Amino acid sequence: MTREEDIKKAVEVLRKGGVILYPTDTVWGIGCDATNAEAVAKVYQIKQRDDSKAMICLVDSAMRMQRYVRNVPNVAWDLVELATKPTTLILDDAVNLAPNLIAEDGSVALRVTAEPFSKELCYRFQKALVSTSANISGQPAASNYKDISEELLNAVDYVCWSRRQEHKPHTPSCIIKLNKDGEVTVIRK
Repeated sequence: MTREEDIKKAVEVLRKGGVILYPTDTVWGIGCDATNAEAVAKVYQIKQRDDSKAMICLVDSAMRMQRYVRNVPNVAWDLVELATKPTTLILDDAVNLAPNLIAEDGSVALRVTAEPFSKELCYRFQKALVSTSANISGQPAASNYKDISEELLNAVDYVCWSRRQEHKPHTPSCIIKLNKDGEVTVIRK
């Protein structure tokens, strides 16, 4: 299967409200349409995770962040441009997303991916994509395809073919919270 065919199939599943397993700029992820509350609920169920714990969303460009955050702070643009490793930003005033994806304080965790597969997937889907680590809550994240449990492989609607052969270390993203008042808090380095 070519990368293009893989992305096309994944997008078809996402548009129907399905859940996918896919490679990201960090670890393998469980993903769905970030605007579809039913799909987001499925991801929480698959991960056996409390829905009060927020999940990260991936987008293909810094400009797309504006669709999901009412007022993107100026420092966010700089962080996206200057980041040397995958960096997730927690931003206030989330909009146009599934309500069960927005944290109680109204914030959302967004990451602009530069990794070719996930970037193209987000671009072709034209929406934010949930990107939570491919594991049951509390278990280690799946760095590579080989690390994903059978339980997860069987729980999703589609498992992407791209990058399945990789066997190299991947780490979760850095997480930085940016408040409206300009306060910056590093949550995970």
